Formats: sequence, C-alpha cells, structure tokens
Amino acid sequence: MKRITNLIALCVLITFGATAQINTPQPSPAGSVSSTVGLTDVSIDYFRPGKKGRTIFGEGSDVLVPNGQIWRTGANAGTIINFSTDVKVAGQDVKAGKYQIVSMPGADEWKVMLHTEMIGGNMGNYKEENVAATATVKPTKLSNTVESMTFQITDISADNTSANIELSWENTSVKIPVTVNFHDAVMKDIAAKTQVNPQNYVAAANYYLNSGENLDKALEWMNMYLSMGENSGQFWHVHTKAQILAKMGKKKEAIAAAQDSMAKAKAFEQGDFGYIKRNEDLIASLK
Repeated sequence: MKRITNLIALCVLITFGATAQINTPQPSPAGSVSSTVGLTDVSIDYFRPGKKGRTIFGEGSDVLVPNGQIWRTGANAGTIINFSTDVKVAGQDVKAGKYQIVSMPGADEWKVMLHTEMIGGNMGNYKEENVAATATVKPTKLSNTVESMTFQITDISADNTSANIELSWENTSVKIPVTVNFHDAVMKDIAAKTQVNPQNYVAAANYYLNSGENLDKALEWMNMYLSMGENSGQFWHVHTKAQILAKMGKKKEAIAAAQDSMAKAKAFEQGDFGYIKRNEDLIASLK
C-alpha cells in the first residue's frame, strides 16, 4: 500500500512539474498586423527580434543581418503574409493565399521575396522557383531608432487601391508596394444585390460617382431610389444626385437638385447635418 501511495505521489509531482512552468517574456515575441485594402484583407504574422545594442544591418563580422545574404525577415519561424484576394506586389501578379516573406538586405537596394513554401528559419530550403514575386526597393534611413522589428500596413491610398507593406528596424525602413483590384467584384455585387434591396441603388450610384464608371447609370439608379415612397425627402441623397449631375456637366440640372436638397435640409427639424453648406458650395462651384 505504501508503495502505491509513493507511486501516486511521484505521478503528482511529475504532473505538477510538467504544468507548473514559469512564464517569462520571449526574446522575440510574436506580433501581427492586419488591414483591409479595398476589399482585400491583408494580414502579417511575425516574430519581433530586438536590437539589444547590436548592429542589425550593414557590413562586417559584427553585423546581425549582413548585406547580400538571404534573411528569414524576422525571428523564429519567420514572417507570414496572407492576402484574401489576388493582388499585385511591386507590379507582379500574386494569387490569394499565404506566403513567407524572405529578404536580401543591401545598403542601396533590398530584394524582398514572397516564398510560396513555409520554410521557417531554414534558409537552406529557399528556392527561386518557389518565389511568387520579388520587390526590389530602396531602403529609407530613419531618424529614430526602432528597437523591435516592426511590420505595418501603411500609405493606404485615398481610393483604397494601394498600400505599402513596411518593415522597420534599427534605423532602416523598407516599403513593398501592394495594389488591389476590387472593381470587378463590386460590379458583380451591384448586379446581384440591386435586384433584392432598393437601398443598394444608393451604394451603386455612389460607387459609380466616385469611380466615374458610368454616370448615366448612376443617375438612373439614384432617380429610381428617390422615386420610391418618401425617399425624395432624403436631402442627403438628393445632394448626391446633384453631384452626379455636376460631374456629368449638367450644371443647370445640378444647381436645381442642389437647391432642392438645400430647401429640404433647411426644413428638416432634426438639423441639416452640414448639407446646407455642402449644397451652397456645390452651387458656387457651378456658377
């Protein structure tokens, strides 16, 4: 019986020893960043090594990441980027999916590659035939030191068609350009969803207005929406109609629509939401 009791106690100690481990900060903690560019979800998962008083990039035996050598671009298992749709990276077609970011730093030029195989930290498994795209970019010198290697999704354009994947560490920043195309997807969405929800006519008209795709169609859709029920009283949408007409070069009709929108905004008891001035500015720009 005593032997069984000792055996049980030993098992408890082994189990406790296996689970009661001390948690300490990792030398290169995990990091992640994500953003939507257009209709494309872009996410980056990586490990963040620290500078820790070392020289990171450059020449010499004391440099952590020497120029001209293939680098896993991070620590541990490297850096994985995922695109939810097809994109272009540095002008090259890249299919939706996951890629490992591998790079070759240089004083005046970096090469950043998207590797289709997840090779972790083993650069011996890097193969040129598995490179989906290579971006050749110039590094930028930073005035402030970045202690931990950092990825960001920056410089998203006003029209949501492009962004940069930015790597910064020590005093170096590298930006890899990414462009997306959501126009075809929006067109399919418009074709399908305007048939089932009249409110989608507004979204479709706004998209056509902003993209300049087909202003005649945008006006048709907006008129269809405004003709339903009491929608014509929605002065904010009447203002959009005025914008469409203005972009079509129909100044007289645009001014009339803007005046209609402004009158309805002034009469709205809950406030004009800034549309009186918007209409005034639009009218002034057309005279």
